[in-house]
Amino acid sequence: MAHTYTELEQEARLLSPDERAQLVDALLDSLHEERLAEVEAAWAVEIDRRVAAYERGDAKLVPAEDVFAKARLITDL
Repeated sequence: MAHTYTELEQEARLLSPDERAQLVDALLDSLHEERLAEVEAAWAVEIDRRVAAYERGDAKLVPAEDVFAKARLITDL
């Protein structure tokens, strides 16, 4: 059974406050799931790019101790 946005909104307004809150949570979760899939796909592309740069010798590598030392300096400010 197809509903228009207006029909869905009217039906949702008939729900109890708790049920409306649950519906909102479910709808937001569905948006986050879609966005999460996009983000994960983008990270997969970025990981591949970085691995390829490393394998070609084009990546500038920084020792972990240098990274952590710099992070400590920043957090001490």
